[in-house]
Amino acid sequence: MKLLKSSLLGSAAAFAAIGAAHSADLPVKKAAPIEYVRVCSAFGAGFFYIPGTDTCLRVSGRARFEGGYMPSYSRQAGTNNGDTSGYQGRLRINLDARTQTAYGTLRAFVRLDAGSRTGYSGIGQSGTQQRIGQAYAATGVDENGRAQQYVNVDKAFIQFAGLTAGRASSFFDFYAHDFEITAATLGSDNASTNLFAYTATFGNGLSATLSVEDPVFRRTPIFAPNGPSGSPLTSPVVVGYTRGVPTVVSSIDPVQRERLPDFVGVLRLDQAWGSAQLSAATHELNVGDIATTPVAGANVNIAHTNSVQAWAVQGGLKINTPFIAPGDALYLQGAYADGAQLYTGYSAYSGSYQQSAATIQGQKLTQYFSDATINPFTGQLQTSQTVTAVASYLHYWSPEWRSAFFGSYGEQNFAKTARFSQGLINNLVTASPLSNTVGLPGTRFYQLSQALRDTYQFVAGASLIWSPVKDLDIGVEGYYTQIGLKRGRAIDQDKSPTAYANVAGINNGTFVPRTATQDSISQVRFRVQRDF
Repeated sequence: MKLLKSSLLGSAAAFAAIGAAHSADLPVKKAAPIEYVRVCSAFGAGFFYIPGTDTCLRVSGRARFEGGYMPSYSRQAGTNNGDTSGYQGRLRINLDARTQTAYGTLRAFVRLDAGSRTGYSGIGQSGTQQRIGQAYAATGVDENGRAQQYVNVDKAFIQFAGLTAGRASSFFDFYAHDFEITAATLGSDNASTNLFAYTATFGNGLSATLSVEDPVFRRTPIFAPNGPSGSPLTSPVVVGYTRGVPTVVSSIDPVQRERLPDFVGVLRLDQAWGSAQLSAATHELNVGDIATTPVAGANVNIAHTNSVQAWAVQGGLKINTPFIAPGDALYLQGAYADGAQLYTGYSAYSGSYQQSAATIQGQKLTQYFSDATINPFTGQLQTSQTVTAVASYLHYWSPEWRSAFFGSYGEQNFAKTARFSQGLINNLVTASPLSNTVGLPGTRFYQLSQALRDTYQFVAGASLIWSPVKDLDIGVEGYYTQIGLKRGRAIDQDKSPTAYANVAGINNGTFVPRTATQDSISQVRFRVQRDF
């Protein structure tokens, strides 16, 4: 038994020795090296090399909560009246990719915004500039359209050797509500448009830019009295006369066509003391022609509606004031436009993809933001003029506490004969003008109707923001808005909501509507925001 046990142990030892000898002859497989992410210091903090490439990437973003309140003065029923508060949650993701080349830095930047918002009070559907293709109404969420889910491709551009191509902020803009939470002041602020631009730098902070930009995001409707408010369909025009009296009335399709892009030129200076910028832009107004065939045999003079090159200019100045407190700065800006209202930002708060968007919920009178009207006797465009001015000051009470103080004033004026000629043609088209028509000149209704009235707008406000840690803002902002007529009075459509159904009574004195010259409101917004 001892002999068997010894034999087995000896055999096991021999096999072990043989196995060890063979294993020594096999190649040893080494673990693949791990390519760790490396910091890229060429473009500032936060960049790292994309593994396997020489491209540096920075990932950043934002989370935001906002709540707002505004009084509701509306006495009318409707799906867009009555809310006094609103809330929203928003997210933002940024990707910034840069590569050093022989021609300089090659950069690609993309930004995605998304959010969920409710209410009508300066948070939801109002005060957010629902631009074409940048906001979508919620479906299956609520019954009155007060909830919205939206996604916005805010940025997607390439920069290389002075070129910028893609979706970016308009080069025309300067202040662009930099110090505000709500962006309630007047002034151009087109954060998302499609463009192709070249910037030349001359040294000492001086640069010049020529930008070709998408005209759709600067478009304001051409006034059309026969279409529903905000949805122009046709604009009546005389195409025939009998013994000198207009008898044949056709219509022109006022929907704007996209033909020429907007051309923007900018001269800019950046120094240690601040910045200065001069901007100029052109914007084509291009509408349709006669939409119907006039009566055969009549004395017809068919008008061809010529396109118009609208234009705008702007000057801006930013002055750093560290002698008051580190981080303090003052913005001053003024703009003027002929037929290009969005370049002055007269409707910056409400947006103007409707010709009579509401700046104030349940407001007494409506502001019209039309870039032009169509003269019904010549068939030609008559442009409107707008002017705006804004001042904004940012002050740091301490490194953690800061405030902004801001104010703006603006006016819109229509062509001198626009309202009179629209009133004459309306009498030929309908005996009962709608709320967005002028009425027959010489009547009481003509004196009190709100369409195509010259208006002004004034905004003033302030904020207080606490940043207890880096990249965290907790703040509140309050502001006051006033809109009004530059002259005369208009029907108070809140206190006399049935006035536009009693045109005959207004004209013969049996119905006396309440009237107003201006309307105003105060609003407040609260924000918590974390950037990373």
